[in-house]
Amino acid sequence: MLRRFFWLVFLLVPALAAGVTLNGAGATFPYPLYAKYFSAYHKLTGVRVNYQSIGSGGGIRQLYAQTVHFGASDAPLTDEQVEAFERKFGTAVVHVPTALGAVVPIYNLPGLSTPLRFSGPLLADLFLGKVKKWNDPRIAELNPGVKLPPFPVTVVHRSDGSGTTYVWTEYLAKVSQEWRDRVGVGKSVSWPTGLGGKGNEGVAGLVRQTPGAIGYAELVYAVQNKIAYGAVQNRAGKFVLADLATVKAAAAIDDFPTDTRVSLTDTPALDGYPVASFTWILVYRDLDKNRAFKSKAEAKALFDLLWWIVHDGQKLNEALHYAALPEVAVRASEANLRALRYRGEPLE
Repeated sequence: MLRRFFWLVFLLVPALAAGVTLNGAGATFPYPLYAKYFSAYHKLTGVRVNYQSIGSGGGIRQLYAQTVHFGASDAPLTDEQVEAFERKFGTAVVHVPTALGAVVPIYNLPGLSTPLRFSGPLLADLFLGKVKKWNDPRIAELNPGVKLPPFPVTVVHRSDGSGTTYVWTEYLAKVSQEWRDRVGVGKSVSWPTGLGGKGNEGVAGLVRQTPGAIGYAELVYAVQNKIAYGAVQNRAGKFVLADLATVKAAAAIDDFPTDTRVSLTDTPALDGYPVASFTWILVYRDLDKNRAFKSKAEAKALFDLLWWIVHDGQKLNEALHYAALPEVAVRASEANLRALRYRGEPLE
């Protein structure tokens, strides 16, 4: 009889999970990967995940408004945001890293066959509107032998609150005092010049249709849309193209924080790409404090999904040009996920 009961429970748990739908919103940076994750997980478990790719700022706002089970952001919460959640809801926000990606300078210059090279200060000057033409001596100096057209430079940036923008502006602020003083760092900033596009896909679309345009986007959007992207000079002086190896190199850090909130931009790594970042899923530590959860079954379904993402789901990353999590990030995530609770009860 005991054996029959065990098998009944074993069969019932997946059946209960199969009826669960989870809702999330946020970053466009990892959207191609998340679409793959959630499709694969649905086939495996029957759990449905609805994800709105609305930008990191929107994801954080929806998590605060408790209209979603989880948010997603390429920018970790600031200390002030962490404290605001704790004051309002009496629980911490847990950051679960899911992948490593790169933000790349994308451009539309017909006829060029090799990637352009950019230094950090040059990128800052381009996005400040100080470089007006593509044949400017500052660009030519870094790209000897390249026949640069006299096209006017058209800057394209995000129009929505964006973790991709946070990563990009954080890098520019580290390499340019003028950028730091005039524009600063944020998911949304006051751009000195340029056209706005919504989402990574919006920026990629505007760059693709505008000769002379330069923008920034997550690597996969450049690859999928066949848009040229440049090599960026890192702190060691090397011009580095974003790829799996150079993004992984940027994440090779010794002192990894337990809350996983870490910046990878302007890496000192010799072979590291300097505009790399983790991307995170954000959840309440005490899931019952989020009104989006109606039952422990939903909380357990989210725990299981996140555990799968940081383990088996990592096998899907590299085919979509995202690097898998380093082991130190996986271990930190395991500890943080084990701390999740629903009405005081663990979910593991």
